[in-house]
Amino acid sequence: MPTIAITSPDDPHIGDYRALTDLELRTRWEPPNGLFIAEGELVIQRALRAGYAMRSALVDEKRADQLTGLPADAPVYAATQAVLESITGFHVHRGVLASFHRRPLPTLDDLLAGARTLAVLEGLNTHTNLGALFRSAAALGIDAIVLSPNCADPLYRRAVRVSMGEVFAIPYAKTDTWPEPLVTVRDAGFTLLAMTPATDAVALRDLTPAQRERPALLLGAEGPGLTPAALRASDVRVAIPMHNNVDSLNVATAAAITFYELTRDRTG
Repeated sequence: MPTIAITSPDDPHIGDYRALTDLELRTRWEPPNGLFIAEGELVIQRALRAGYAMRSALVDEKRADQLTGLPADAPVYAATQAVLESITGFHVHRGVLASFHRRPLPTLDDLLAGARTLAVLEGLNTHTNLGALFRSAAALGIDAIVLSPNCADPLYRRAVRVSMGEVFAIPYAKTDTWPEPLVTVRDAGFTLLAMTPATDAVALRDLTPAQRERPALLLGAEGPGLTPAALRASDVRVAIPMHNNVDSLNVATAAAITFYELTRDRTG
């Protein structure tokens, strides 16, 4: 596909890329239209390898001749940095963006059927934390992720970027109700492990082999943590022992530590 020059931010071809820093606008535009934006060549290539269909690319005109491996049927639009910034609302320092079609998410039952280790996220609405958590999940052996209805969108550009494209490596489902799906998770044979600094929580290292066998790690939003309803639905309350009177960690950091502990003795 030949490169198409874009000289004005009002060009109708590049509507997918307008105001990428406006979260409210992007939330109204991307999921309802079945689209998401990937930023950077590495992330774009991971989206393509994961089977997502590319709709178009928008690149710095200086990089237009350097890109390889893009699908032949997706148009490539090229513009100066000044025009790119006017379109997107930020300096596109990676030099390349792409618009992709979303795919239907699996049902909760289908997701659980293929998983042995699970992360269950309640109200996690910060995209940077969500992206970091997906990256850790992919690296540390978590098979799938369940999102409550009020979690952030894993395919929002910032979450995709922070995850380095690993949001494409982990299957996930987003529930329509809450906390009823926690019963479904337990009925599928998982042990719900609720991360909390509560004084009655079991130290992570003291979990029994049975509790580690099919763990579903339940994590809440940074600050408020898990809701009382989620804590009541859990099987075991779990904490990471800490020092110096520190009572909590960033949720993505806590998740990574716990993922490692739960999967470190597994070979596959």
